[in-house]
Amino acid sequence: MPDTDDQNLAKGDLFFIRAHQVAQTNNFDYAIDMYLEGLRCFPDAVLQGHIPLHEWALLRQSKGGKKPSMLEKVRYMRGKTPLDRMLNAERLFAKHPDHLPYAEAMLKPAIDGGYKETARWVADFLFDANNAAQKPSLQTYLLIKDAYAEIGLFERAIAACQYAVRLKPEDKDLADEYHRLSAELTLAKGKYENAGDFRDSIKDRQSQEKLQAQAGVVKTDDYRVSAADQARQDFAQDPNLRKNIVNLAQTLSDLHNDQAENEAIGLLENAYKSKSDFSFKEQAGQIRLKQLRRKIKDAKKAFEIKPDDKQARDQLLALSSQLNSAELEHYRLCFENYPTDLQIKYEYGVRLVRNKRYDEAIPLFQEAQKDPRRKIAAMDKIGLCFFMKGWFTDAIDIFNNAINSYELKEDSLAKEMRYNLARAYQEKGDSEKALEIYRRIAQLDFAYKDVRQRIDKLREAPETKEHQDPTV
Repeated sequence: MPDTDDQNLAKGDLFFIRAHQVAQTNNFDYAIDMYLEGLRCFPDAVLQGHIPLHEWALLRQSKGGKKPSMLEKVRYMRGKTPLDRMLNAERLFAKHPDHLPYAEAMLKPAIDGGYKETARWVADFLFDANNAAQKPSLQTYLLIKDAYAEIGLFERAIAACQYAVRLKPEDKDLADEYHRLSAELTLAKGKYENAGDFRDSIKDRQSQEKLQAQAGVVKTDDYRVSAADQARQDFAQDPNLRKNIVNLAQTLSDLHNDQAENEAIGLLENAYKSKSDFSFKEQAGQIRLKQLRRKIKDAKKAFEIKPDDKQARDQLLALSSQLNSAELEHYRLCFENYPTDLQIKYEYGVRLVRNKRYDEAIPLFQEAQKDPRRKIAAMDKIGLCFFMKGWFTDAIDIFNNAINSYELKEDSLAKEMRYNLARAYQEKGDSEKALEIYRRIAQLDFAYKDVRQRIDKLREAPETKEHQDPTV
């Protein structure tokens, strides 16, 4: 009798646990072997296998781990079965996590093997990476589009197709493909042709509408209340099931009121205490931050209506201080529990900078540079830290390197880096160089920050120096 999914996952977990243990000792290559053995038992273990393997792969790379040898490339770029081909490509990707063609090589065998969750994870990863690339690849968008369509995620396929159309707007075949995918989406929502009878058809349509409403960005009040009621019923039937806890907390959070949000936070905090699973506490923290941001938004509106009202001003300042402290603690805990997560390192670094803890932030941003999606932003933040420490020459070097590595010259990040570079030159005493850069910014965006005022002051008195924190 074949093993069930639960049995296969249990087998895989033994390898995943061992992989995590050896990775913590920096024995990354052995950890890669263990993760791949676990994935051979349960190929669709995204959370337990694929994601942590990639995170450790990035850390391995940051510590000087070698890329695949030519012999390894020849050996692992093939395989007899879809599972062999997928895991062989993933082995190469783990040893060179910046080389996206290895991830692309995982995608088709994941689909051929029926590993839908893995295929979706790889497609999502490639979609994010291609969107963040300085020169997005048309072929990658087409690959992602086809993958999403094959696993029935037509909305995502349409999104990938839209990005492809932007790169090649005159391509009639792409326009036709967009319309074809839209028709497929409509067909998938209804599925009337496969309904056993009218009642089955209606039931299926209602289910599809519920899923569509749940996935939508804007949810109606009636839907939110209905979803929370259903989540309560599911939770009452099995309060220990992780899915029920998470779903109830999310639907309560979606109600956007203090009482429901506080209930969600309490539910997740209790789950964290009983299960020692930090992901529950992380979600509770996210809800708490969202709640504070909503309160600040309301406080800003009240202050804008009555700008002379001291109570309104004090309320806004108190909430802003509370959010700052809450964010700092939230990302500190996330960093402690997810030490290899480059996004967490970047976010925690940003909060440290806001609290003027530059020496602690710099190493985090240096690590975060290894994430191609945040490389340039992290370099900008490193330069900013050096600037605030008074290391102006070092800041200038960092900003110049970041600007030269960034192909986009007119977006918000490019302007911020040039502004920070000009500030560094100005503080160092090179008014002529600072003025030259400020002028370039003004030619692109005359209203950017205080550029116009700085140009006027430098032209009137080039020796004038001002020290003011740039916005983080």
